[in-house]
Amino acid sequence: MNERRVTMKDVAARAQVSRSTVSLAFNDSARLADETVQSVFRAAAELGYSRDPIAYMLRTKKTNSLGLLLPQQLDRVLENPYYSQFLQGIGQTCQQEGYTLLLVPPLRGSMLKTIPYAAVDGFIVSGLERDRGEVEALRQRGTPFVLVDSEFYDGVPSVEIDDAVGTQEVTRHLLELGHRRIAILAFETDRAGGYQAWRGSTLRRMQGVISALEPVGLTPESAGITVLEVPCTRLGGAQAFTELWKRPDRPTAIIAFSDIIAFGVLDTAREAGVSVPGEVSVTGFDDLAEASWISPALTTIRQPITTKGRLAAEYLVETLTSDTRHRPGHQLLNTSLLLRQSTGPAPDSSTA
Repeated sequence: MNERRVTMKDVAARAQVSRSTVSLAFNDSARLADETVQSVFRAAAELGYSRDPIAYMLRTKKTNSLGLLLPQQLDRVLENPYYSQFLQGIGQTCQQEGYTLLLVPPLRGSMLKTIPYAAVDGFIVSGLERDRGEVEALRQRGTPFVLVDSEFYDGVPSVEIDDAVGTQEVTRHLLELGHRRIAILAFETDRAGGYQAWRGSTLRRMQGVISALEPVGLTPESAGITVLEVPCTRLGGAQAFTELWKRPDRPTAIIAFSDIIAFGVLDTAREAGVSVPGEVSVTGFDDLAEASWISPALTTIRQPITTKGRLAAEYLVETLTSDTRHRPGHQLLNTSLLLRQSTGPAPDSSTA
């Protein structure tokens, strides 16, 4: 036979206080004397009372939880160390402000479909390449949200990095080393029409490459320039390198739009006995921890990943706790080029 569930009324009787006092102790303890709060908590512990989270959410319409709306399924997200650093930043704010965090991957491939099922107070929306209705759905529901690495939307807080400046710097570095046969490994998208149809951070990184190519008379359509869309995984980088190395016009440099893709390139080059940077230079974007100790160490663009997560969570908490409407924050974070051993001069046979 099941034992009766201990209620708030039972705790009130044990602590010799009113039921409303017990409610305040758990929900707004600052309004009570410390001695009263401790008395209620002792009574609750003695009786084994725990607050019903569903009842609490129904009553307060709050979950005390932030949601991270992800662009990929969890297995792929957790495989990328980028998200570990990003989550550290969000976690710092959650710990400080007293929130839990819910990871919200796409439902049946759709970020839009998963929104109604997530019991959270607000969302951090990561990597929304283009709006398929998510922004409007969140606005209609009145759910606060912050965009990270997305497009700019008026009235929506956002945190971004200067993607274009980063890829411009790393492309210019390779051009100064004499490289003119360059492969660009961009994030896989679901948009037809080539790079002209890209959106969000993928487009911005491509724009940085294009702006660096232009002064030397090159475009993505020029002979020797190859643009590939690849999954943002180590395997994606490995498969891309295998494909490129089968071609007669092999690149002398590879620009990967993320470190995790570049790691796959370096792994496969090493297995194939291809010298990096002797035969091909490789660059990444992120500056993940492995970038400094992989062999050869990876030339890459450093972005403040942890800071980006922390700021996004701070913006969201500010929106949730503010009593008045305020101008949404927009933060553009800087990047920096880190030169390491994976880049070097173009092989003599490729120079003009």
